[in-house]
Amino acid sequence: MTGAPLKLLALDAEDLAVVSAHLQDAVLKASDMAYLARERRFVLVCSRFDWAAVDGGACQRRRTGMRFEQVSAVRARGIPKGGDAALELLAIRFAPELEPAGTIELVFAGGAGLRLTVECIEAALDDLSPAWQAETVPGHD
Repeated sequence: MTGAPLKLLALDAEDLAVVSAHLQDAVLKASDMAYLARERRFVLVCSRFDWAAVDGGACQRRRTGMRFEQVSAVRARGIPKGGDAALELLAIRFAPELEPAGTIELVFAGGAGLRLTVECIEAALDDLSPAWQAETVPGHD
């Protein structure tokens, strides 16, 4: 069962938690991410596991784009150079500093992570492709 493509906007920590839930177990490469400093934007494209479809009996993924606006800096930890190694996104978190400013953290399996310094939460998720059959449902310890 294939649902409609997602289009989500996150303007606060609660919205970002919803986006995080939809992107849990998304896979991507370092080459699928870019910091556009002049535009103050961080973007990524991933293969999102469609957790909502599991309830309908489907096991599927979709190509999904994600953008974060008002980004002033990006720090990486454990992200492989070269861009071909697979990364599995586990969560997206927000740590407020001088609100609405703060840090958005992208947490990947294996201890890798990204920290985006933002003036405020302004992010959007857009599915870019139809769903395709996934081989397995991601599992967690």
